[in-house]
Amino acid sequence: MLTRKNIAIIMGGYSSEYQISLKSGNVVFETLDSSKYNGYRIHIFKDKWVYVDSNNAEFPVDKNDFSVRVANQVIRFDCVFNAIHGSPGEDGFMQGYFDLLNIPHTSCDMYQASLTFNKRDCLSVLKPYGIKTAESFYVNLGDTINEDNIINKVGLPCFVKANKAGSSFGVTKVHKRENLQNAIDVAFKEDDEIIIESYLDGTEVSVGVITYKGKTKVLPITEIVSENDFFDYEAKYLGKSQEITPARLSKELEDKVITEAKKVYEVLKMKGFSRSEFIFKDGEPYLLEMNTVPGLTRESILPQQAAAAGISLSDLFDNAIQEALK
Repeated sequence: MLTRKNIAIIMGGYSSEYQISLKSGNVVFETLDSSKYNGYRIHIFKDKWVYVDSNNAEFPVDKNDFSVRVANQVIRFDCVFNAIHGSPGEDGFMQGYFDLLNIPHTSCDMYQASLTFNKRDCLSVLKPYGIKTAESFYVNLGDTINEDNIINKVGLPCFVKANKAGSSFGVTKVHKRENLQNAIDVAFKEDDEIIIESYLDGTEVSVGVITYKGKTKVLPITEIVSENDFFDYEAKYLGKSQEITPARLSKELEDKVITEAKKVYEVLKMKGFSRSEFIFKDGEPYLLEMNTVPGLTRESILPQQAAAAGISLSDLFDNAIQEALK
């Protein structure tokens, strides 16, 4: 008889995205194949790391070895399923911690998480490989803001984004020069580094790439049609967008973006889940960013894409654990 593996599903986190992460984590918990796995919900917050049982009772996690004591039993984990969006699950901290403890986890490695979480650094690493990106301008907290220089470089409209934040927190689309400073202030509430990018007017697509049964697999592409001015928080989570899977692309455009998304995944030596956003400009895909812990709720894009590829949620999560345990 197979012994069931203990799987810690980490969720929550320290960023504005914690509520979405709790949703993702609970979907993983509810969906894991209970004939193969014992799932444990682990909430990771700044003030506490706790195991939450079915009665919502909390048991502290021993950070020395990431174990939990319940009654007189010490629970140790065979694998960690990472469902933390944002810090510390998507920026390399948890990856480094689990690597030091030698506990397998479903996300990419520490360096890859840290690099992809930093939009500016990620785009500059990919540029020499011919990956196209928007024109951009960098500002750090405390820098003198020269609006002329910014607008001369990126034009209007433009996007002002927190460099290290997800779920469109700290992102503003700026149409007029007089709104630029306010957008910069909003972004600085999320991060002390910002990236200002030229607006690319074209079809936006989201491309899931995963390691599936040992191979890099590009999932069916999703086209994003936002009712709002861009694919912001409301569009992502409050239904203010249409997500069309598979995307309405010509075969030529589809092939181009599949090639680019796979190249990005492989150049960065990624593992586990990823979701990259691209915009087509003049028939070429331009990379916006990559997420390494994408949303895993039933409404989220990556699960929709997996379903279109004939991969159930249970199979998607099972594969992630099996890949990690290799």
